[in-house]
Amino acid sequence: MTPEEGLAAWFADERGREVKIENISQSTAGARRRNLLFDAVSDDGVEPLVATALPTADIELVDVGTEAAVRELAADAGVATPRIRGVCTDTKYLGGPFFLSERLDGETIPRRVLRQAERTGNGETVVRELGTALARLHGVDAAKAPEKLVRPPNDDPITVTLARLRELMGELLQPEPAFSYGLRWLEDHKPDEPARCSIVHGDARNGNLIVSEAGLVGILDWEGAHIGDPMDDVAWPCTRMWRFGEDEKTVGGLARVPVLREGYESAGGVWDDDRFRWWRALGTLRWGLGLAGQAAQHLDGRYRSIVMAGSGRRVSELAYDLLLLVRP
Repeated sequence: MTPEEGLAAWFADERGREVKIENISQSTAGARRRNLLFDAVSDDGVEPLVATALPTADIELVDVGTEAAVRELAADAGVATPRIRGVCTDTKYLGGPFFLSERLDGETIPRRVLRQAERTGNGETVVRELGTALARLHGVDAAKAPEKLVRPPNDDPITVTLARLRELMGELLQPEPAFSYGLRWLEDHKPDEPARCSIVHGDARNGNLIVSEAGLVGILDWEGAHIGDPMDDVAWPCTRMWRFGEDEKTVGGLARVPVLREGYESAGGVWDDDRFRWWRALGTLRWGLGLAGQAAQHLDGRYRSIVMAGSGRRVSELAYDLLLLVRP
């Protein structure tokens, strides 16, 4: 069954009407997922949509229903993100689970986002609006989160995250001394558990943003959403890898940290410099271990992909970045 046939069949089964799938194309969606852009044409008109699909449920970080529910909760709180139009866990349509969302216009590829920012000067606007969006998300009552959303058992994301990093260190295919040193630094400098845990996006950085000349249009890729420390969420987009060469602009190569902080605090977010620095170091180590894990999935056959394989070559970059963050 082609993607067009699968989507048309889903509309027929779920909506009980004939829908023609036109202008279908595939957009990038990172190493794990694919985005199918298309127009759903029916007697009601043309609806521009995106189907976000996984090749298999085996590599889901969170099930598509939970991800969709978090996105809708965030949108209701005023966070810029495409609205959900449907969820499917049956693999017969596209070969894996997927959800449909509205299609918003704007750039998502980081290099294009940066070129647009250079041309229009909208970098600070995007980062300020990102800070505002994250503050709105963190202001949502965590008790409203979907039941299946990952959460620390005792509101202790610091303890839980460090324990997970130790597990990932043990899964490395070869030792990385910089990671071992970084983990010891994190343990020696760990802050207290946050006074309040919140819903966090987990990956709100350049590459998961829809950006127009006017500013931030939407935040994508909510599969890493969980309950955690809000400072984790604002530190992550400052990881050096997400600057794409624009190192002097810490937040995604678009602007400096004070701009992100301004937007965050203007919407009620509470900023903590010490926690921010700690989570920046932790996020760098976590991503280095994540890249090593993606390469391992390719090598052991769980998910064969040149993109997953290529992740392994960047592990040494994260080791270098981590040392820059924890040096005296």
